[in-house]
Amino acid sequence: MSESGSEHPQKAKPSRSHLLLAATVVVALGIVLIFVLSKQDETKQDNAKYAQDVVEQQPQYTEHINTAQTKPVVQEPAEAPETVEIPASANRNEIPIEVAPATPSEPELPSLDNSDEVVKQTVAEIMTEKALALIVSDDMVRRGVVFVENLAKGQIAEKHMPVKKPQEPFMALEDDIVITDPNSFERYTPYVDMLSSMSTAQIVRMLNKFQPLIAQAYEEIGYDGNDFNGTLDKAISELLSTPIPKNNVPLIKDSVTYRYAYPEWEQLSEAQKQFLRMGPENMERVKQRLSALQKSLAQ
Repeated sequence: MSESGSEHPQKAKPSRSHLLLAATVVVALGIVLIFVLSKQDETKQDNAKYAQDVVEQQPQYTEHINTAQTKPVVQEPAEAPETVEIPASANRNEIPIEVAPATPSEPELPSLDNSDEVVKQTVAEIMTEKALALIVSDDMVRRGVVFVENLAKGQIAEKHMPVKKPQEPFMALEDDIVITDPNSFERYTPYVDMLSSMSTAQIVRMLNKFQPLIAQAYEEIGYDGNDFNGTLDKAISELLSTPIPKNNVPLIKDSVTYRYAYPEWEQLSEAQKQFLRMGPENMERVKQRLSALQKSLAQ
C-alpha cells in the first residue's frame, strides 16, 4: 500500500497528497467516540406480582386472664385519634400541600436525520472553536459509525471522514535515502490536541447520551446495533497495535507515490500506515488516550 497516494516527490519541498492522512484517521476515531454506544445502568424495579402476594401480618389482641381474681381483666379499647375537621367555609386552595420535587429527565433525542445540531452543541461544550473547525459537521453520527466500522477492518472510509484533512501537504526529504520530513508531523498536532483535550469521563458521558442514535446508524448498514461496542474496541485495538518507529523509516519512490522500504512496515494495514505518518510523538500521545478509553469502556 502506498504511503501517500498520489503525492509528487520534491526534494525538501512539499508535494500534494490526495490520500487520507493518519491524523484524520486517529482523530476521527476520537470524534466518533462522542457518538459511540455505551453500557447503560439498569434500574432495579420491585416485583409487582411479588408485592401483591405478600400479606402484611396484622396485630392480634389476646385476652389476658388474671388467675388471682374471680373477674377477668378486660383491656379497654385504645382511644381513636383526634380528627380535625376543616370548616366548610374555609378555602381549600389555601391549605398547604407538600409536593415532592420532580426528578429532572434527559431531553429526548432528535431523529437521526435531524441530530447534527444537538451533536454539535454537545461537542462544543468541551471543545474550542479552533478544534470545532476541524470537524465535518454534516451527517455526523452516520459518518462516524461507518468510519469506525471500516477502521476496525484496517480500512479507511474516504467518503465518511468525520474530520477535515490538514491543509498543509505531505513533505519528504530525498537524499541518500528518502524519509518523511519531520516538519510534516506538525500538521497532525492540532488533531492530537483536540483528542487529548477531551477527558475519558467526558467522552463516556457523551457515549451514554447518543447511544440510541449510534445503534440506529449501525443497524442501517446491516448490523445489530448492540454489536457496535465490539466494533469500536476492534478499531481502537487496530491503532494500538501499530508499532511506533524509533528511527526514520525509509521510503521508496514508486512513480508518483511513496511506499515503505521495509516489508514489515509496508505490510501493515492501510489505517496503520496512515497512523505512522503522524510521527512518533503524536502516535504516543494518541495511544495513551485510546488505551485509557478502551479500559474505561470495558468496565
